[in-house]
Amino acid sequence: MASDPAPRLALVAGEASGDLLAAALLGGLRARWPALVAGGIGGPRMAEQGFDAWWPYDRLAVHGYAEALRHYREIAAIRRALARRLLAERPACFVGVDAPDFNLGLEAQLKAAGVPTVHFVCPSIWAWRGGRAAKIAASADHVLCLFPFEPPLLHRHGVAATFVGHPLADAIPLDPPTAAARAALDLRDDDEVVALLPGSRTAEIAHLAPRFLDAAALLARERPHLRFVLPCAPGMRAHLEPLLAGRDLVLTVVDGRSHEALAACDVTLIASGTATLEAALFKRPMVIAYHMNELSWQIMRRMSYLPWVGLPNILCGEAVVPELLQRDATPRALAREVARFLDEPARLLALHARFTDLHHQLRRDTARAATDVIAQVLGR
Repeated sequence: MASDPAPRLALVAGEASGDLLAAALLGGLRARWPALVAGGIGGPRMAEQGFDAWWPYDRLAVHGYAEALRHYREIAAIRRALARRLLAERPACFVGVDAPDFNLGLEAQLKAAGVPTVHFVCPSIWAWRGGRAAKIAASADHVLCLFPFEPPLLHRHGVAATFVGHPLADAIPLDPPTAAARAALDLRDDDEVVALLPGSRTAEIAHLAPRFLDAAALLARERPHLRFVLPCAPGMRAHLEPLLAGRDLVLTVVDGRSHEALAACDVTLIASGTATLEAALFKRPMVIAYHMNELSWQIMRRMSYLPWVGLPNILCGEAVVPELLQRDATPRALAREVARFLDEPARLLALHARFTDLHHQLRRDTARAATDVIAQVLGR
Protein backbone atom coordinates (compact mmCIF):
# COMPACT_ATOMS: atom_id res chain seq x y z
CA MET A 1 0.00 0.00 0.00
CA ALA A 2 2.96 2.32 0.60
CA SER A 3 3.68 2.42 -3.15
CA ASP A 4 0.12 3.54 -3.91
CA PRO A 5 0.32 7.34 -4.33
CA ALA A 6 -2.17 9.38 -2.38
CA PRO A 7 -5.08 10.71 -4.45
CA ARG A 8 -6.32 14.29 -4.44
CA LEU A 9 -10.01 14.34 -3.58
CA ALA A 10 -12.73 16.97 -3.39
CA LEU A 11 -15.60 16.81 -0.89
CA VAL A 12 -18.67 18.90 -0.14
CA ALA A 13 -20.58 18.67 3.16
CA GLY A 14 -23.48 21.08 3.56
CA GLU A 15 -24.33 21.05 7.27
CA ALA A 16 -23.20 19.89 10.72
CA SER A 17 -24.30 16.26 10.23
CA GLY A 18 -22.48 16.11 6.89
CA ASP A 19 -19.35 17.57 8.50
CA LEU A 20 -19.44 14.73 11.04
CA LEU A 21 -19.93 12.05 8.37
CA ALA A 22 -17.23 13.50 6.13
CA ALA A 23 -14.76 13.74 9.01
CA ALA A 24 -15.21 10.03 9.73
CA LEU A 25 -14.70 9.25 6.04
CA LEU A 26 -11.58 11.42 5.89
CA GLY A 27 -10.18 9.48 8.83
CA GLY A 28 -10.56 6.24 6.88
CA LEU A 29 -9.15 7.75 3.70
CA ARG A 30 -6.14 9.13 5.54
CA ALA A 31 -5.50 5.77 7.21
CA ARG A 32 -5.20 4.30 3.71
CA TRP A 33 -3.41 7.26 2.11
CA PRO A 34 -1.60 9.30 4.83
CA ALA A 35 -0.57 11.98 2.31
CA LEU A 36 -4.14 12.46 1.08
CA VAL A 37 -5.01 15.96 -0.15
CA ALA A 38 -8.67 16.95 0.17
CA GLY A 39 -10.47 20.25 -0.29
CA GLY A 40 -13.89 21.73 -1.05
CA ILE A 41 -16.70 22.75 1.30
CA GLY A 42 -16.74 21.55 4.89
CA GLY A 43 -16.71 22.33 8.58
CA PRO A 44 -14.57 22.14 11.72
CA ARG A 45 -14.65 18.34 12.09
CA MET A 46 -13.33 17.95 8.55
CA ALA A 47 -10.67 20.59 9.22
CA GLU A 48 -9.44 18.46 12.13
CA GLN A 49 -8.72 15.76 9.52
CA GLY A 50 -6.59 18.13 7.44
CA PHE A 51 -9.37 19.17 5.06
CA ASP A 52 -8.92 22.48 3.19
CA ALA A 53 -12.31 24.25 3.31
CA TRP A 54 -12.57 26.68 0.43
CA TRP A 55 -16.00 27.68 1.76
CA PRO A 56 -17.48 26.87 5.20
CA TYR A 57 -20.36 24.42 5.20
CA ASP A 58 -22.73 26.85 6.90
CA ARG A 59 -22.96 28.82 3.65
CA LEU A 60 -25.09 25.94 2.36
CA ALA A 61 -27.04 25.10 5.54
CA VAL A 62 -30.59 26.29 4.85
CA HIS A 63 -33.88 25.09 6.32
CA GLY A 64 -36.81 24.28 4.05
CA TYR A 65 -37.89 25.52 0.64
CA ALA A 66 -38.68 29.09 1.64
CA GLU A 67 -35.22 29.70 3.11
CA ALA A 68 -33.57 27.94 0.16
CA LEU A 69 -35.31 30.34 -2.22
CA ARG A 70 -34.06 33.34 -0.24
CA HIS A 71 -30.46 32.09 -0.44
CA TYR A 72 -30.65 30.65 -3.95
CA ARG A 73 -28.43 33.23 -5.66
CA GLU A 74 -25.62 32.92 -3.12
CA ILE A 75 -25.70 29.11 -3.13
CA ALA A 76 -25.89 28.92 -6.93
CA ALA A 77 -22.90 31.27 -7.21
CA ILE A 78 -20.87 29.06 -4.87
CA ARG A 79 -21.74 25.96 -6.87
CA ARG A 80 -20.75 27.61 -10.16
CA ALA A 81 -17.43 28.76 -8.71
CA LEU A 82 -16.77 25.35 -7.20
CA ALA A 83 -17.62 23.57 -10.47
CA ARG A 84 -15.21 25.80 -12.40
CA ARG A 85 -12.42 25.07 -9.96
CA LEU A 86 -13.01 21.32 -9.91
CA LEU A 87 -13.30 21.06 -13.69
CA ALA A 88 -9.99 22.92 -13.96
CA GLU A 89 -8.18 20.95 -11.23
CA ARG A 90 -9.84 17.55 -11.96
CA PRO A 91 -9.55 15.73 -8.63
CA ALA A 92 -9.15 11.95 -8.65
CA CYS A 93 -12.67 11.69 -7.21
CA PHE A 94 -15.44 13.96 -5.97
CA VAL A 95 -17.40 12.89 -2.89
CA GLY A 96 -20.68 14.67 -2.23
CA VAL A 97 -21.65 14.18 1.41
CA ASP A 98 -25.43 14.38 1.75
CA ALA A 99 -26.75 17.87 0.68
CA PRO A 100 -28.33 16.33 -2.44
CA ASP A 101 -29.93 19.54 -3.69
CA PHE A 102 -26.45 21.04 -3.96
CA ASN A 103 -24.32 17.99 -4.68
CA LEU A 104 -26.25 15.96 -7.25
CA GLY A 105 -26.23 18.73 -9.85
CA LEU A 106 -22.55 19.33 -9.25
CA GLU A 107 -21.82 15.62 -9.47
CA ALA A 108 -23.67 15.39 -12.80
CA GLN A 109 -21.42 18.10 -14.26
CA LEU A 110 -18.26 16.39 -13.01
CA LYS A 111 -19.36 12.91 -14.07
CA ALA A 112 -20.15 14.16 -17.58
CA ALA A 113 -16.63 15.60 -17.71
CA GLY A 114 -15.07 12.28 -16.69
CA VAL A 115 -14.41 13.00 -13.01
CA PRO A 116 -15.39 9.95 -10.86
CA THR A 117 -18.19 10.80 -8.43
CA VAL A 118 -19.34 9.20 -5.20
CA HIS A 119 -22.37 10.27 -3.20
CA PHE A 120 -22.14 9.53 0.52
CA VAL A 121 -25.62 9.10 2.06
CA CYS A 122 -28.42 7.85 -0.14
CA PRO A 123 -30.97 10.60 -0.75
CA SER A 124 -34.14 9.46 0.96
CA ILE A 125 -36.00 8.31 -2.15
CA TRP A 126 -37.68 5.76 0.13
CA ALA A 127 -39.28 8.58 2.12
CA TRP A 128 -39.99 11.30 -0.42
CA ARG A 129 -39.00 12.69 -3.83
CA GLY A 130 -38.73 9.27 -5.46
CA GLY A 131 -38.19 10.97 -8.82
CA ARG A 132 -34.65 11.65 -7.70
CA ALA A 133 -33.56 8.11 -8.59
CA ALA A 134 -32.95 9.03 -12.24
CA LYS A 135 -30.98 12.09 -11.18
CA ILE A 136 -28.84 9.98 -8.84
CA ALA A 137 -28.08 7.59 -11.71
CA ALA A 138 -26.92 10.50 -13.87
CA SER A 139 -24.86 12.02 -11.06
CA ALA A 140 -23.09 9.36 -9.01
CA ASP A 141 -20.82 6.56 -10.10
CA HIS A 142 -21.43 4.96 -6.70
CA VAL A 143 -23.60 5.68 -3.67
CA LEU A 144 -22.43 4.89 -0.13
CA CYS A 145 -25.53 3.94 1.87
CA LEU A 146 -25.93 4.28 5.62
CA PHE A 147 -28.85 1.87 5.91
CA PRO A 148 -29.12 -1.75 4.70
CA PHE A 149 -32.42 -1.42 2.82
CA GLU A 150 -31.11 1.36 0.52
CA PRO A 151 -28.79 -0.45 -1.98
CA PRO A 152 -31.56 -2.75 -3.33
CA LEU A 153 -33.73 0.31 -4.01
CA LEU A 154 -30.93 2.00 -5.94
CA HIS A 155 -29.96 -1.17 -7.80
CA ARG A 156 -33.48 -1.27 -9.27
CA HIS A 157 -32.70 2.08 -10.90
CA GLY A 158 -29.29 0.99 -12.18
CA VAL A 159 -27.30 2.81 -9.52
CA ALA A 160 -24.21 1.13 -8.04
CA ALA A 161 -24.54 1.26 -4.25
CA THR A 162 -23.03 -0.31 -1.14
CA PHE A 163 -24.23 -0.45 2.47
CA VAL A 164 -21.29 0.82 4.54
CA GLY A 165 -23.05 1.15 7.88
CA HIS A 166 -23.39 4.37 9.82
CA PRO A 167 -20.24 5.98 11.30
CA LEU A 168 -22.21 7.07 14.34
CA ALA A 169 -22.78 3.41 15.17
CA ASP A 170 -19.00 2.95 15.23
CA ALA A 171 -18.34 6.14 17.19
CA ILE A 172 -21.02 5.75 19.87
CA PRO A 173 -20.36 3.00 22.44
CA LEU A 174 -22.84 0.17 22.76
CA ASP A 175 -23.10 0.91 26.50
CA PRO A 176 -23.67 4.67 26.97
CA PRO A 177 -21.25 6.26 29.49
CA THR A 178 -24.04 7.79 31.54
CA ALA A 179 -22.14 8.26 34.81
CA ALA A 180 -19.13 9.89 33.14
CA ALA A 181 -21.36 12.17 31.08
CA ARG A 182 -23.30 13.28 34.15
CA ALA A 183 -20.10 14.00 36.03
CA ALA A 184 -18.79 16.05 33.09
CA LEU A 185 -22.01 18.09 33.04
CA ASP A 186 -22.11 18.52 36.83
CA LEU A 187 -25.21 16.36 37.19
CA ARG A 188 -25.84 13.91 40.03
CA ASP A 189 -26.38 10.19 39.44
CA ASP A 190 -29.88 10.45 40.87
CA ASP A 191 -30.93 13.56 38.91
CA GLU A 192 -33.81 13.19 36.47
CA VAL A 193 -32.50 14.84 33.30
CA VAL A 194 -34.14 16.02 30.09
CA ALA A 195 -31.91 16.99 27.14
CA LEU A 196 -33.22 19.69 24.79
CA LEU A 197 -31.84 19.47 21.24
CA PRO A 198 -33.66 22.04 19.07
CA GLY A 199 -31.37 21.67 16.04
CA SER A 200 -28.18 23.09 14.59
CA ARG A 201 -29.52 25.66 12.11
CA THR A 202 -30.66 29.23 12.68
CA ALA A 203 -34.19 28.54 11.44
CA GLU A 204 -34.49 25.42 13.59
CA ILE A 205 -33.53 27.43 16.66
CA ALA A 206 -36.09 30.09 15.75
CA HIS A 207 -38.89 27.58 15.16
CA LEU A 208 -38.18 24.93 17.78
CA ALA A 209 -36.20 26.38 20.70
CA PRO A 210 -39.09 28.52 22.05
CA ARG A 211 -41.39 25.48 21.95
CA PHE A 212 -38.82 23.29 23.68
CA LEU A 213 -38.16 25.88 26.38
CA ASP A 214 -41.87 26.43 26.97
CA ALA A 215 -42.34 22.65 27.24
CA ALA A 216 -39.47 22.51 29.74
CA ALA A 217 -41.12 25.24 31.81
CA LEU A 218 -44.37 23.24 31.91
CA LEU A 219 -42.49 20.12 32.98
CA ALA A 220 -40.56 22.01 35.65
CA ARG A 221 -43.77 23.45 37.07
CA GLU A 222 -45.09 19.93 37.76
CA ARG A 223 -41.68 18.31 38.47
CA PRO A 224 -39.47 20.93 40.16
CA HIS A 225 -36.66 18.39 40.61
CA LEU A 226 -36.07 18.03 36.86
CA ARG A 227 -32.74 19.15 35.42
CA PHE A 228 -32.43 20.29 31.81
CA VAL A 229 -29.36 20.38 29.59
CA LEU A 230 -29.22 22.11 26.22
CA PRO A 231 -26.21 21.56 23.94
CA CYS A 232 -25.79 24.64 21.74
CA ALA A 233 -24.64 23.96 18.17
CA PRO A 234 -21.58 25.90 16.92
CA GLY A 235 -22.46 29.50 16.09
CA MET A 236 -25.97 29.25 17.55
CA ARG A 237 -25.43 30.74 21.03
CA ALA A 238 -26.16 34.30 19.86
CA HIS A 239 -29.50 33.11 18.45
CA LEU A 240 -30.31 31.09 21.54
CA GLU A 241 -29.45 33.51 24.36
CA PRO A 242 -32.34 35.97 23.76
CA LEU A 243 -34.74 33.03 24.00
CA LEU A 244 -33.32 32.04 27.39
CA ALA A 245 -33.63 35.47 28.99
CA GLY A 246 -35.98 35.60 31.97
CA ARG A 247 -36.69 31.87 32.13
CA ASP A 248 -36.72 30.23 35.54
CA LEU A 249 -35.30 26.82 34.60
CA VAL A 250 -32.59 24.65 36.11
CA LEU A 251 -30.92 24.59 32.70
CA THR A 252 -27.32 23.82 31.76
CA VAL A 253 -26.33 25.27 28.37
CA VAL A 254 -23.14 23.85 26.88
CA ASP A 255 -21.35 24.55 23.62
CA GLY A 256 -21.56 21.42 21.49
CA ARG A 257 -21.24 18.29 23.65
CA SER A 258 -24.52 16.86 22.34
CA HIS A 259 -23.23 13.32 22.85
CA GLU A 260 -22.56 14.03 26.52
CA ALA A 261 -26.05 15.46 26.86
CA LEU A 262 -27.61 12.38 25.25
CA ALA A 263 -25.51 9.99 27.34
CA ALA A 264 -26.48 11.86 30.51
CA CYS A 265 -30.20 12.31 29.99
CA ASP A 266 -33.21 10.16 30.88
CA VAL A 267 -35.20 11.41 27.89
CA THR A 268 -34.61 13.94 25.12
CA LEU A 269 -36.83 16.43 23.36
CA ILE A 270 -35.22 16.57 19.94
CA ALA A 271 -35.49 18.03 16.45
CA SER A 272 -36.06 15.58 13.61
CA GLY A 273 -32.81 14.81 11.80
CA THR A 274 -29.57 12.92 12.31
CA ALA A 275 -29.61 13.76 16.02
CA THR A 276 -32.55 11.37 16.46
CA LEU A 277 -30.37 8.50 15.23
CA GLU A 278 -27.68 9.59 17.70
CA ALA A 279 -30.27 9.49 20.47
CA ALA A 280 -31.31 5.99 19.42
CA LEU A 281 -27.70 4.81 19.44
CA PHE A 282 -27.37 6.21 22.95
CA LYS A 283 -30.50 4.09 23.74
CA ARG A 284 -32.41 7.17 24.84
CA PRO A 285 -36.18 7.62 24.68
CA MET A 286 -37.07 10.70 22.70
CA VAL A 287 -39.89 12.95 21.64
CA ILE A 288 -39.25 14.05 18.06
CA ALA A 289 -40.50 17.47 16.97
CA TYR A 290 -40.27 19.64 13.90
CA HIS A 291 -41.64 22.99 12.81
CA MET A 292 -40.84 25.07 9.74
CA ASN A 293 -42.18 27.73 7.42
CA GLU A 294 -45.76 26.77 6.53
CA LEU A 295 -45.15 26.83 2.76
CA SER A 296 -42.16 24.48 3.12
CA TRP A 297 -44.24 22.21 5.34
CA GLN A 298 -47.10 21.94 2.84
CA ILE A 299 -44.69 21.11 0.00
CA MET A 300 -42.95 18.42 2.05
CA ARG A 301 -46.25 16.88 3.18
CA ARG A 302 -47.37 16.41 -0.41
CA MET A 303 -44.08 14.72 -1.36
CA SER A 304 -43.83 12.40 1.65
CA TYR A 305 -44.15 8.64 1.20
CA LEU A 306 -43.81 7.41 4.78
CA PRO A 307 -45.95 7.99 7.87
CA TRP A 308 -42.87 9.00 9.93
CA VAL A 309 -40.06 11.54 9.66
CA GLY A 310 -37.84 10.33 12.54
CA LEU A 311 -35.05 7.94 11.63
CA PRO A 312 -35.66 5.66 14.66
CA ASN A 313 -39.26 5.09 13.55
CA ILE A 314 -38.30 4.65 9.89
CA LEU A 315 -35.57 2.13 10.72
CA CYS A 316 -37.76 0.20 13.15
CA GLY A 317 -40.70 0.24 10.74
CA GLU A 318 -43.14 1.51 13.36
CA ALA A 319 -43.75 4.42 15.70
CA VAL A 320 -41.49 3.43 18.60
CA VAL A 321 -41.17 7.07 19.68
CA PRO A 322 -43.67 9.92 19.31
CA GLU A 323 -43.42 12.54 16.58
CA LEU A 324 -45.05 15.95 16.98
CA LEU A 325 -44.82 17.95 13.78
CA GLN A 326 -45.78 21.47 12.77
CA ARG A 327 -49.07 22.47 14.46
CA ASP A 328 -48.93 19.40 16.71
CA ALA A 329 -45.60 20.55 18.16
CA THR A 330 -47.16 22.61 20.93
CA PRO A 331 -45.32 23.05 24.24
CA ARG A 332 -48.11 21.28 26.13
CA ALA A 333 -48.10 18.25 23.80
CA LEU A 334 -44.29 18.06 23.91
CA ALA A 335 -44.28 18.20 27.72
CA ARG A 336 -46.99 15.53 27.92
CA GLU A 337 -45.03 13.04 25.81
CA VAL A 338 -41.79 13.64 27.72
CA ALA A 339 -43.63 13.07 31.01
CA ARG A 340 -45.06 9.78 29.71
CA PHE A 341 -41.55 8.42 29.17
CA LEU A 342 -40.47 9.51 32.65
CA ASP A 343 -43.46 7.69 34.15
CA GLU A 344 -43.22 4.40 32.19
CA PRO A 345 -40.02 2.44 33.05
CA ALA A 346 -41.20 -0.74 31.25
CA ARG A 347 -41.53 1.26 28.04
CA LEU A 348 -37.96 2.51 28.51
CA LEU A 349 -36.58 -1.02 28.86
CA ALA A 350 -38.31 -2.21 25.69
CA LEU A 351 -37.02 0.79 23.77
CA HIS A 352 -33.47 0.19 25.05
CA ALA A 353 -33.55 -3.36 23.68
CA ARG A 354 -34.92 -2.20 20.33
CA PHE A 355 -32.26 0.47 19.95
CA THR A 356 -29.49 -1.97 20.95
CA ASP A 357 -30.51 -4.27 18.09
CA LEU A 358 -30.49 -1.29 15.73
CA HIS A 359 -27.01 -0.31 16.91
CA HIS A 360 -25.59 -3.74 16.10
CA GLN A 361 -27.22 -3.68 12.67
CA LEU A 362 -25.65 -0.34 11.72
CA ARG A 363 -22.14 -1.02 13.08
CA ARG A 364 -19.94 -1.86 10.06
CA ASP A 365 -16.62 0.11 10.40
CA THR A 366 -18.03 2.67 8.01
CA ALA A 367 -14.85 4.63 7.36
CA ARG A 368 -12.96 1.56 6.18
CA ALA A 369 -15.89 0.17 4.17
CA ALA A 370 -16.45 3.52 2.43
CA THR A 371 -12.73 3.92 1.73
CA ASP A 372 -12.67 0.46 0.13
CA VAL A 373 -15.49 1.49 -2.22
CA ILE A 374 -13.77 4.77 -3.15
CA ALA A 375 -10.56 2.83 -3.86
CA GLN A 376 -12.56 0.59 -6.22
CA VAL A 377 -14.02 3.65 -7.98
CA LEU A 378 -10.47 4.96 -8.40
CA GLY A 379 -9.36 1.56 -9.72
CA ARG A 380 -6.81 1.16 -6.89
